[in-house]
This record gives sequence, structure tokens and C-alpha cells, in this order.
Amino acid sequence: MEDPTGLSAIKSTQSDHTMKQTVRVFLLVLILPMYLGAQEKSAGKFSGYMFGDYFYNVARDTGISSFSNVATPGKKDMQGFQFRRIYFTYDYEISDIFSTRFRLEADQVSNTSDGKIGVFVKDAYLRWRNIFSGSDLFFGIQPPPAYEISEAVWGYRSLDKTIMDLRGIVSSRDIGVALKGKFNEAGTVNYWLMAGNNSGNKPESDKYKRIYAHLYFKPVQNFHVTVYGDLRLQASISDPNSTGTPQGTLGNDILTSALFVGYSEKDVFSIGAEGFVASTANGIKKGTIAPFELKPKNAIGFSVFGSYNLHPDVAAVVRFDFFDPNSNRDFTGDARNYILAGISWKPDKSVSIIPNVQIESYEKQPATATTSEIKHKASVTARVTLFYTFL
Repeated sequence: MEDPTGLSAIKSTQSDHTMKQTVRVFLLVLILPMYLGAQEKSAGKFSGYMFGDYFYNVARDTGISSFSNVATPGKKDMQGFQFRRIYFTYDYEISDIFSTRFRLEADQVSNTSDGKIGVFVKDAYLRWRNIFSGSDLFFGIQPPPAYEISEAVWGYRSLDKTIMDLRGIVSSRDIGVALKGKFNEAGTVNYWLMAGNNSGNKPESDKYKRIYAHLYFKPVQNFHVTVYGDLRLQASISDPNSTGTPQGTLGNDILTSALFVGYSEKDVFSIGAEGFVASTANGIKKGTIAPFELKPKNAIGFSVFGSYNLHPDVAAVVRFDFFDPNSNRDFTGDARNYILAGISWKPDKSVSIIPNVQIESYEKQPATATTSEIKHKASVTARVTLFYTFL
């Protein structure tokens, strides 16, 4: 039946209005205590940084696409703008004992299925302070104890990774548990132990783990020495000299050791040297018929770098690396030299503009019975790098 007075419509409108008011009050009751609680307790800290470049590949060898483990990939004359890293970090103090970090990274390597810049979890760990005197426990996705100190002294991650990271000897992240602390109150002798999946930021896919150990000495202010080692457990390989059924196996684990020495004075200068050996058990098989000679495969590398402030806002940066993935004298033609040089200008404390050049040269391929010696053209890339922090 129709309502000629329109009272039903008025009552319906009033009812809707009352319902909306009730919902608003209910939401306010829910949100207000959360807001007030956030005022009493720190909501954590957001931070982030970005770096990218305009780059131009000035020179490349025609066979660059077939070279393994190169620091300067890409074709000659390729040029463009790129972001090599974007970090967004949230640090939260749960209590005086517990804290946590969650960090996202975007780069032009981990792209989405349709080719867009991808985002992935870089860090996700819980820190338990003073689980016992002078030591903290970490659990989750975290940096391994390989090159935190050398990277800090190097100070120009925006230009490139330190050598073990650059050459893939140790991943920059792993999922596991770590214990980090100091042996004395002064903090001149420190340690860092970790057990991880050796899967980087990816979920575990096998039963083999990686054990890390690190000693950090700081005898005087600004002087840094680290001794590092890790054991990467791997599946056994078939023994080529075994005739039994089933065939015997041999260990194929990788033992990495490294030494770093550096000195730095903030906004004045820094200098550092780092070397490593990564030895794969039974990694080389020599001979054409049994019995075969089995030897470890040793990858070696060293890096020297330095920076000097010509002005409070201007610094010169230079670095030289040598890397040989197989140092056995019977395996030649795969060593690399890498040079990086640039001038860093800081127009603002949070912004750096760094014109720089990368040069990577390659060991010549020796002559064989059927081929002549092959010389490779060096790779040269010119860049203008932009680095800035935010939040």
C-alpha cells in the first residue's frame, strides 16, 4: 500500500543515517585504542634507498654472450636508464629484548612474468638481544657473515658489489639461524656464526646446508680485520675409479675461506684489500682412462679498493679485482680483471651523483692442436650513477 505522506521514506532515510552513525562510532571505538597505543609505543621506523644509472656499453667482445661469470654483461652500444636496487625497510622494536626487520627489494634482475621490475623479500628476521651476555640470536632471511665489514669499508655498494658477492661465491642472503657477539667488552674481538639453507631468498629445495663462521678484529679505531670461512654441503658425486655395484661416491663439498683488511675514516678516505679461495672437493678429474686423478677445484680472487675525499662533497673512488674460477694450471683462459673508477659528488647529504667507468678484461684462450690463440676484447661500460636515501 502506498504511503501518501512519505513517512516511510523519511523513516528509511533516518534508519540508514542511524546505521551509518552506528558503524562510524563502532569503528572509532576500535581504532582509537590502537591509535592511542601507538602514541605510547614506537611504531617502528621506515627507511629506504635507491640507486640506478644511465649506462652505455662502449666496448664488448663479439663472444661476450658465451662468457661465464662476467661482471659487465650486455651487448656493445646497449644504453639506457636502469634501477639496480630499490630498498624499502621497516624496523620494529618489539621490546627491549626483541626486534625485527622486514625489507623489500626491487631490481631489474628479478622481474615478473610479464617483464616488469619485480619485488621480493630481502630481509625478514627476528633478533633476540643478549640471549646470553654479549651475544644476539637472529632467525629468518638475513645477511650471512661473509662481507658485511668489507662492504661497509668499501662504502660504494651503489657502484658494485664486493668481490665474493659479485662473483657469486657467497649469496648476499640466506635463510637460517645466526649467533653474533663479542668476546670482550671493548668489542675488539667479535664473532659471527650461522647455519643456513644456502638457498638465498628462495625456499629450501634440498637437505644440504651451509655453515658460516666469521671473526672480526678491531684492534684500533677505524682499523678492520676479518677472517671468514664457510662449508657448503653438497650431494656426493660418483667415483669414476669405482668398479663396484653400486658405484662408489665421493664428497663434493665446497670450503670457502677469506681474509679482509681495511682502514677507513668517514668523509676522509678508506682503503681495503680482500682475498678468498673457494675449494670444491674432487672438482677436477684428470686423465682419459681409469684410474683418474682427482683434485680439488680452487676458485680464487682478490680485490683492492680505495676512496679519497678531494672535498667534503667530492670523492675519488678506484678498485681492482682479479678472479679465476679455476686456478689449476691445466685450466686457463677463464680469469678476469675488473677495474672500477669514479668521482662521487654529494649535492645533498642524502644524494650522490657518481660518473664512473667499468672495465673488465679476459684472459686469452691458449692455442691448442686444432685452434690458434684467441684474444678477447675488454668490456667497457660508462655510467652516471644516482644514489639517494629516503625516509
